[in-house]
Amino acid sequence: MPVAPPRRDQSPTAATDDLAIARDVLATEAAALNALAATLGEGFTAAVTTLADIAGRVVVTGMGKSGHVARKIAATLASTGTPALFVHPAEASHGDLGMIVPGDAVIALSNSGEAAELAAIVSHVRRFALPLVAITSRAESTLARAADLVLLLPAAPEAGPIGMAPTTSTTMQMALGDAIAVALLARRGFTAADFGLFHPGGKLGARLRRVRDLMHEGEAVPLAGPDTRMDQAILLITAKHFGCLGIIDGERRLLGVVTDGDLRRAMAPDLLTREVGRIMTTSPRVIGPERLAEEALHDMTALTPRVMSLFVVDESRRVLGIVHMHDLLRAGVA
Repeated sequence: MPVAPPRRDQSPTAATDDLAIARDVLATEAAALNALAATLGEGFTAAVTTLADIAGRVVVTGMGKSGHVARKIAATLASTGTPALFVHPAEASHGDLGMIVPGDAVIALSNSGEAAELAAIVSHVRRFALPLVAITSRAESTLARAADLVLLLPAAPEAGPIGMAPTTSTTMQMALGDAIAVALLARRGFTAADFGLFHPGGKLGARLRRVRDLMHEGEAVPLAGPDTRMDQAILLITAKHFGCLGIIDGERRLLGVVTDGDLRRAMAPDLLTREVGRIMTTSPRVIGPERLAEEALHDMTALTPRVMSLFVVDESRRVLGIVHMHDLLRAGVA
Protein backbone atom coordinates (compact mmCIF):
# COMPACT_ATOMS: atom_id res chain seq x y z
CA MET A 1 0.00 0.00 0.00
CA PRO A 2 1.22 3.54 -0.73
CA VAL A 3 2.58 5.40 2.26
CA ALA A 4 0.68 8.56 3.12
CA PRO A 5 2.80 11.71 3.15
CA PRO A 6 3.50 13.15 6.57
CA ARG A 7 0.93 15.62 7.83
CA ARG A 8 2.11 19.19 7.35
CA ASP A 9 2.31 21.40 10.39
CA GLN A 10 0.26 24.54 9.70
CA SER A 11 0.83 26.10 13.13
CA PRO A 12 2.07 29.69 13.57
CA THR A 13 5.27 28.26 15.04
CA ALA A 14 5.93 26.30 11.84
CA ALA A 15 5.36 29.41 9.73
CA THR A 16 7.83 31.34 11.90
CA ASP A 17 10.39 28.56 11.53
CA ASP A 18 9.92 28.57 7.73
CA LEU A 19 10.63 32.28 7.54
CA ALA A 20 13.66 31.98 9.81
CA ILE A 21 15.10 29.20 7.64
CA ALA A 22 14.43 31.11 4.42
CA ARG A 23 16.10 34.25 5.75
CA ASP A 24 19.06 32.24 6.97
CA VAL A 25 19.45 30.63 3.53
CA LEU A 26 19.39 34.01 1.80
CA ALA A 27 21.80 35.53 4.30
CA THR A 28 24.20 32.60 3.91
CA GLU A 29 24.16 32.83 0.14
CA ALA A 30 24.43 36.63 0.13
CA ALA A 31 27.51 36.42 2.37
CA ALA A 32 29.05 33.90 0.00
CA LEU A 33 28.44 36.17 -3.00
CA ASN A 34 30.10 39.07 -1.20
CA ALA A 35 33.08 36.83 -0.42
CA LEU A 36 33.22 35.73 -4.06
CA ALA A 37 33.22 39.32 -5.29
CA ALA A 38 36.12 40.11 -2.98
CA THR A 39 38.23 37.29 -4.42
CA LEU A 40 37.96 38.36 -8.06
CA GLY A 41 41.12 39.75 -9.57
CA GLU A 42 43.58 39.16 -12.39
CA GLY A 43 42.45 35.57 -12.84
CA PHE A 44 38.93 36.67 -13.69
CA THR A 45 40.22 39.27 -16.15
CA ALA A 46 42.47 36.66 -17.76
CA ALA A 47 39.54 34.26 -18.13
CA VAL A 48 37.36 36.92 -19.76
CA THR A 49 40.21 37.87 -22.11
CA THR A 50 40.72 34.24 -23.09
CA LEU A 51 37.01 33.76 -23.82
CA ALA A 52 36.77 37.04 -25.71
CA ASP A 53 39.69 36.15 -27.97
CA ILE A 54 38.60 32.72 -29.20
CA ALA A 55 37.42 32.25 -32.77
CA GLY A 56 34.86 29.57 -31.90
CA ARG A 57 32.33 29.02 -29.14
CA VAL A 58 32.36 28.78 -25.39
CA VAL A 59 31.46 25.23 -24.38
CA VAL A 60 30.12 24.98 -20.83
CA THR A 61 29.95 21.67 -19.01
CA GLY A 62 29.24 20.24 -15.59
CA MET A 63 27.63 17.22 -13.91
CA GLY A 64 24.64 17.08 -11.60
CA LYS A 65 23.61 20.42 -10.12
CA SER A 66 26.71 21.99 -11.67
CA GLY A 67 25.40 20.74 -15.01
CA HIS A 68 22.09 22.54 -14.53
CA VAL A 69 24.01 25.73 -13.75
CA ALA A 70 26.25 25.17 -16.76
CA ARG A 71 23.19 24.98 -19.05
CA LYS A 72 22.00 28.34 -17.75
CA ILE A 73 25.43 29.93 -18.16
CA ALA A 74 25.63 28.72 -21.77
CA ALA A 75 22.16 30.14 -22.44
CA THR A 76 23.08 33.50 -20.90
CA LEU A 77 26.29 33.70 -22.91
CA ALA A 78 24.49 32.88 -26.15
CA SER A 79 21.76 35.46 -25.54
CA THR A 80 24.28 38.21 -24.84
CA GLY A 81 26.41 37.87 -27.94
CA THR A 82 28.90 35.13 -27.02
CA PRO A 83 28.30 31.95 -29.07
CA ALA A 84 28.01 29.14 -26.53
CA LEU A 85 26.58 25.68 -25.97
CA PHE A 86 26.26 23.10 -23.21
CA VAL A 87 27.82 19.66 -23.56
CA HIS A 88 26.75 16.98 -21.08
CA PRO A 89 29.87 15.28 -19.74
CA ALA A 90 28.22 11.85 -19.55
CA GLU A 91 27.33 12.05 -23.24
CA ALA A 92 30.71 13.43 -24.31
CA SER A 93 32.42 10.05 -24.62
CA HIS A 94 29.48 8.71 -26.63
CA GLY A 95 29.95 11.10 -29.55
CA ASP A 96 29.29 14.56 -28.17
CA LEU A 97 33.01 15.29 -27.99
CA GLY A 98 32.61 16.07 -31.69
CA MET A 99 30.74 19.22 -30.62
CA ILE A 100 33.97 20.62 -29.15
CA VAL A 101 36.26 21.68 -32.00
CA PRO A 102 39.45 23.70 -32.53
CA GLY A 103 38.79 27.38 -31.87
CA ASP A 104 36.49 26.65 -28.95
CA ALA A 105 37.12 27.20 -25.24
CA VAL A 106 35.65 25.19 -22.36
CA ILE A 107 34.29 26.29 -19.00
CA ALA A 108 34.00 23.29 -16.66
CA LEU A 109 32.06 23.49 -13.41
CA SER A 110 32.60 21.14 -10.46
CA ASN A 111 32.41 22.25 -6.86
CA SER A 112 34.71 19.46 -5.70
CA GLY A 113 36.75 19.43 -8.91
CA GLU A 114 36.63 15.64 -8.86
CA ALA A 115 33.59 14.80 -11.05
CA ALA A 116 34.77 11.67 -12.87
CA GLU A 117 32.41 12.33 -15.78
CA LEU A 118 34.47 15.37 -16.80
CA ALA A 119 37.54 13.23 -17.59
CA ALA A 120 36.66 12.67 -21.27
CA ILE A 121 36.12 16.36 -21.92
CA VAL A 122 39.31 17.37 -20.08
CA SER A 123 41.33 14.83 -22.08
CA HIS A 124 39.75 16.06 -25.33
CA VAL A 125 40.55 19.67 -24.44
CA ARG A 126 44.16 18.82 -23.66
CA ARG A 127 44.51 16.81 -26.88
CA PHE A 128 43.48 19.78 -29.02
CA ALA A 129 45.10 22.43 -26.79
CA LEU A 130 41.83 24.27 -26.20
CA PRO A 131 41.62 26.81 -23.37
CA LEU A 132 40.06 25.32 -20.23
CA VAL A 133 38.58 27.51 -17.50
CA ALA A 134 37.66 25.68 -14.28
CA ILE A 135 35.11 26.92 -11.76
CA THR A 136 35.68 24.95 -8.56
CA SER A 137 36.10 25.41 -4.83
CA ARG A 138 39.26 23.30 -4.54
CA ALA A 139 42.54 24.67 -5.86
CA GLU A 140 44.30 21.28 -5.64
CA SER A 141 41.54 19.29 -7.31
CA THR A 142 42.03 17.23 -10.47
CA LEU A 143 40.00 19.73 -12.52
CA ALA A 144 41.92 22.74 -11.20
CA ARG A 145 45.28 21.14 -11.93
CA ALA A 146 44.21 20.35 -15.50
CA ALA A 147 42.84 23.83 -16.22
CA ASP A 148 44.61 26.76 -17.84
CA LEU A 149 42.71 29.19 -15.64
CA VAL A 150 40.95 28.56 -12.34
CA LEU A 151 38.15 30.67 -10.92
CA LEU A 152 38.15 29.56 -7.31
CA LEU A 153 34.96 29.70 -5.27
CA PRO A 154 35.64 30.82 -1.68
CA ALA A 155 34.99 28.47 1.19
CA ALA A 156 31.37 28.94 2.25
CA PRO A 157 28.85 26.69 3.96
CA GLU A 158 25.95 25.26 2.02
CA ALA A 159 22.71 26.80 3.22
CA GLY A 160 20.26 24.98 5.47
CA PRO A 161 20.37 22.97 8.67
CA ILE A 162 22.14 19.94 7.16
CA GLY A 163 24.62 22.00 5.13
CA MET A 164 24.97 19.36 2.43
CA ALA A 165 22.56 20.10 -0.44
CA PRO A 166 24.19 22.18 -3.23
CA THR A 167 22.83 25.65 -2.54
CA THR A 168 25.48 28.23 -1.77
CA SER A 169 27.96 26.61 -4.15
CA THR A 170 25.55 26.59 -7.10
CA THR A 171 24.49 30.16 -6.34
CA MET A 172 28.14 31.24 -6.57
CA GLN A 173 28.59 29.28 -9.80
CA MET A 174 25.53 30.92 -11.32
CA ALA A 175 26.57 34.41 -10.26
CA LEU A 176 30.11 33.91 -11.54
CA GLY A 177 28.70 32.77 -14.89
CA ASP A 178 26.58 35.92 -15.03
CA ALA A 179 29.63 38.02 -14.24
CA ILE A 180 31.56 36.41 -17.11
CA ALA A 181 28.68 36.90 -19.54
CA VAL A 182 28.19 40.56 -18.65
CA ALA A 183 31.93 41.29 -18.79
CA LEU A 184 32.05 39.73 -22.27
CA LEU A 185 28.95 41.68 -23.25
CA ALA A 186 30.65 44.93 -22.27
CA ARG A 187 33.86 44.04 -24.12
CA ARG A 188 31.92 43.34 -27.30
CA GLY A 189 29.98 46.60 -27.06
CA PHE A 190 26.76 44.57 -27.07
CA THR A 191 23.74 46.91 -26.96
CA ALA A 192 20.06 46.66 -26.08
CA ALA A 193 19.31 46.63 -29.80
CA ASP A 194 21.65 43.64 -30.26
CA PHE A 195 19.93 41.95 -27.33
CA GLY A 196 16.61 42.40 -29.12
CA LEU A 197 17.88 40.44 -32.13
CA PHE A 198 18.27 37.38 -29.90
CA HIS A 199 14.95 37.90 -28.09
CA PRO A 200 12.32 38.59 -30.78
CA GLY A 201 9.50 36.84 -28.95
CA GLY A 202 7.24 37.87 -26.09
CA LYS A 203 7.07 41.16 -24.24
CA LEU A 204 10.84 41.60 -24.19
CA GLY A 205 10.99 41.27 -27.95
CA ALA A 206 8.18 43.80 -28.32
CA ARG A 207 9.92 46.34 -26.12
CA LEU A 208 13.03 46.06 -28.27
CA ARG A 209 11.29 46.66 -31.58
CA ARG A 210 12.09 49.87 -33.45
CA VAL A 211 9.79 52.87 -33.49
CA ARG A 212 9.72 52.71 -37.31
CA ASP A 213 8.10 49.26 -37.02
CA LEU A 214 5.15 50.67 -35.04
CA MET A 215 4.63 54.22 -36.33
CA HIS A 216 1.80 55.44 -38.57
CA GLU A 217 2.80 57.05 -41.86
CA GLY A 218 1.36 58.97 -44.80
CA GLU A 219 -2.19 60.27 -44.65
CA ALA A 220 -2.73 58.81 -41.20
CA VAL A 221 -0.39 61.40 -39.65
CA PRO A 222 -2.24 64.51 -38.35
CA LEU A 223 -0.42 67.47 -39.93
CA ALA A 224 -1.26 71.07 -40.84
CA GLY A 225 0.46 74.33 -41.71
CA PRO A 226 0.93 77.13 -39.16
CA ASP A 227 -1.74 79.34 -40.78
CA THR A 228 -4.48 76.71 -40.37
CA ARG A 229 -7.46 78.06 -38.42
CA MET A 230 -8.36 76.41 -35.18
CA ASP A 231 -11.83 75.36 -36.35
CA GLN A 232 -10.15 73.31 -39.09
CA ALA A 233 -7.48 72.07 -36.69
CA ILE A 234 -10.08 70.70 -34.28
CA LEU A 235 -11.72 68.75 -37.10
CA LEU A 236 -8.32 67.28 -38.06
CA ILE A 237 -7.50 66.33 -34.48
CA THR A 238 -10.88 64.61 -34.16
CA ALA A 239 -10.61 62.79 -37.50
CA LYS A 240 -7.10 61.43 -37.00
CA HIS A 241 -7.71 60.06 -33.46
CA PHE A 242 -4.27 60.87 -32.04
CA GLY A 243 -5.38 63.74 -29.80
CA CYS A 244 -2.85 66.11 -31.36
CA LEU A 245 -1.89 67.94 -34.53
CA GLY A 246 1.62 68.41 -35.88
CA ILE A 247 2.38 71.85 -37.32
CA ILE A 248 4.84 71.72 -40.22
CA ASP A 249 6.51 74.08 -42.67
CA GLY A 250 6.73 73.63 -46.44
CA GLU A 251 9.59 71.13 -46.04
CA ARG A 252 7.53 69.00 -43.63
CA ARG A 253 9.74 70.06 -40.72
CA LEU A 254 7.96 70.00 -37.37
CA LEU A 255 7.40 73.50 -35.97
CA GLY A 256 5.22 72.52 -33.05
CA VAL A 257 2.17 70.58 -31.93
CA VAL A 258 -1.34 71.40 -30.83
CA THR A 259 -2.78 69.12 -28.18
CA ASP A 260 -5.96 68.97 -26.14
CA GLY A 261 -4.05 70.75 -23.39
CA ASP A 262 -3.16 73.60 -25.75
CA LEU A 263 -6.85 73.95 -26.65
CA ARG A 264 -7.84 74.26 -23.00
CA ARG A 265 -5.13 76.80 -22.27
CA ALA A 266 -6.06 78.90 -25.32
CA MET A 267 -9.81 78.84 -24.64
CA ALA A 268 -11.26 82.26 -25.55
CA PRO A 269 -14.17 83.63 -27.63
CA ASP A 270 -11.94 83.93 -30.70
CA LEU A 271 -10.32 80.50 -30.38
CA LEU A 272 -11.88 79.03 -33.53
CA THR A 273 -10.65 81.87 -35.74
CA ARG A 274 -7.09 81.93 -34.45
CA GLU A 275 -4.22 80.30 -36.37
CA VAL A 276 -2.64 77.17 -34.93
CA GLY A 277 0.81 78.73 -35.16
CA ARG A 278 -0.19 81.19 -32.43
CA ILE A 279 -1.20 78.60 -29.82
CA MET A 280 0.99 75.57 -30.62
CA THR A 281 3.65 74.19 -28.31
CA THR A 282 6.89 75.07 -30.09
CA SER A 283 9.22 72.52 -28.44
CA PRO A 284 7.35 69.25 -28.62
CA ARG A 285 8.83 65.95 -27.51
CA VAL A 286 9.78 63.84 -30.55
CA ILE A 287 11.53 60.54 -31.26
CA GLY A 288 13.70 59.11 -34.03
CA PRO A 289 12.65 56.11 -36.15
CA GLU A 290 15.59 53.95 -35.03
CA ARG A 291 14.89 54.40 -31.32
CA LEU A 292 13.55 51.36 -29.48
CA ALA A 293 9.87 50.95 -28.64
CA GLU A 294 11.01 50.63 -25.02
CA GLU A 295 12.48 54.13 -25.26
CA ALA A 296 9.26 55.47 -26.77
CA LEU A 297 7.37 54.04 -23.79
CA HIS A 298 9.82 55.71 -21.41
CA ASP A 299 9.52 59.09 -23.14
CA MET A 300 5.73 58.93 -23.03
CA THR A 301 5.32 57.83 -19.42
CA ALA A 302 8.45 58.69 -17.42
CA LEU A 303 8.99 62.28 -18.55
CA THR A 304 6.90 65.28 -17.55
CA PRO A 305 4.36 66.03 -18.85
CA ARG A 306 3.19 62.59 -19.87
CA VAL A 307 2.03 62.30 -23.47
CA MET A 308 0.08 59.74 -25.48
CA SER A 309 1.73 60.32 -28.87
CA LEU A 310 5.17 61.14 -30.24
CA PHE A 311 5.91 62.49 -33.68
CA VAL A 312 8.67 60.53 -35.39
CA VAL A 313 11.20 62.80 -37.09
CA ASP A 314 14.54 62.55 -38.87
CA GLU A 315 17.67 64.54 -38.04
CA SER A 316 16.32 67.66 -39.78
CA ARG A 317 13.00 67.32 -37.87
CA ARG A 318 11.12 66.25 -40.99
CA VAL A 319 8.03 64.34 -39.89
CA LEU A 320 8.18 60.66 -40.82
CA GLY A 321 5.24 59.41 -38.80
CA ILE A 322 3.59 59.25 -35.41
CA VAL A 323 3.48 56.58 -32.71
CA HIS A 324 0.73 56.35 -30.09
CA MET A 325 0.57 54.65 -26.71
CA HIS A 326 -2.12 52.35 -28.12
CA ASP A 327 0.39 51.13 -30.70
CA LEU A 328 2.74 50.14 -27.88
CA LEU A 329 -0.11 48.40 -26.05
CA ARG A 330 -1.14 46.44 -29.14
CA ALA A 331 2.46 45.39 -29.75
CA GLY A 332 2.82 44.19 -26.16
CA VAL A 333 5.37 46.82 -25.19
CA ALA A 334 3.39 48.47 -22.38
